[in-house]
Amino acid sequence: MKNILTIGTLLISGFIFAQEVEPDHEIVGDLVKSTYYHDNGKVSQEGFYKNEKVHGQWFSYDDKGMRKSQGTYNNGIKTGKWLFWDRDNTTEVAYSDNRIAFIKNLEKDVIVKN
Repeated sequence: MKNILTIGTLLISGFIFAQEVEPDHEIVGDLVKSTYYHDNGKVSQEGFYKNEKVHGQWFSYDDKGMRKSQGTYNNGIKTGKWLFWDRDNTTEVAYSDNRIAFIKNLEKDVIVKN
């Protein structure tokens, strides 16, 4: 019984002291570059803010570091072509005034370089 209480106490204290990974924010000119992290420390999302709105290129990643999406915001509004990747598909979504203009499935091996 004493072992069970000790193990329980250790587990509870581990949960209490577990910390979420805090995002990084860095001023770059008139923008704020923000990087958010998964609990395992890998980057979850990164991009820029301008006047407290998402602005410019934005990227998101899964917990293994693989890119899930990339696209552009203009003062908080999704614009242009966004790419979304999952295990088997690449999808291109075009936005106009924050609304979907069209969706297109692309070949599996489409790679976009920065």
